[in-house]
Amino acid sequence: MAEVAAPVVPSDELLEWPKKDKRRFLHAVYRVGDLDRTIKFYTECFGMQLLRKRDVPEEKYANAFLGFGPEDSHFVVELTYNYGVDNYDIGTGFGHFAIATPDVYKLAENIKAKGGTITREPGPVKGGKTVIAFAKDPDGYLFELIQRESTPEPLCQVMLRVGDLDRSIKFYEKALGMRVVKKTDRPEQKYTIAMLGYAEEHETTVLELTYNYGVTEYTKGNAYAQVAISTDDVYKSAEVVNLVTQELGGKITRQPGPIPGINTKIVSFVDPDGWKTVLVDNEDFLRELKKE
Repeated sequence: MAEVAAPVVPSDELLEWPKKDKRRFLHAVYRVGDLDRTIKFYTECFGMQLLRKRDVPEEKYANAFLGFGPEDSHFVVELTYNYGVDNYDIGTGFGHFAIATPDVYKLAENIKAKGGTITREPGPVKGGKTVIAFAKDPDGYLFELIQRESTPEPLCQVMLRVGDLDRSIKFYEKALGMRVVKKTDRPEQKYTIAMLGYAEEHETTVLELTYNYGVTEYTKGNAYAQVAISTDDVYKSAEVVNLVTQELGGKITRQPGPIPGINTKIVSFVDPDGWKTVLVDNEDFLRELKKE
């Protein structure tokens, strides 16, 4: 008897999946040259909490998770330290992370008092009213400090530079179910930015994509790795990503399935500019947190 083929899901129906899926930003992964130094800086200067830390000597790396609240409800940073590697190239494509705070002036003063570097003093943005500043961490990663009265998610942005903003917007809308929550063109400064996410900018973490007029390529370096986003079905999500990459570029770099040893199901892919995203199974992620 012939095998019955699995029903083919029409592409229009498949593309609706990311909008219905249960998604949120889980963490940003990047590499640092001294784990304890960065933990000290983030906790003392930024006011983050160390949420968990693990050492994997057989694989020669250690990592730490830090943020402003528990991982089951907040976006966090996942720092990776590879044994013996004390510096990395951030490249020209990665922009910054951002922290929302009720008082940028106070936070900037605290960072300076603890020996940190403020690369842009607090003050209103050019042509606007929002008060911002920029701080640099010990590895050279930039953090924008944004004044907001209150926010459920202080770790609120990951900024990446892209070579074709319209293409990137389409990719993140279709492949990841995000929506544009804000778009700003600054012709006098020759750039356009788009904020994409799963809720309004002041309520959640957003991906800030920046297009600098005429610049189509950037170096990725080897420091920043990826963002992780939750999903209820990595297999269905992978089908969507595969469909979208055929139209817009990018590719799946790790097929959907469980990670050996941990059994958390993931799928990894890069966007048309080469920026990596990992989709992580919701239930597996929560189970992994309980084990730690």
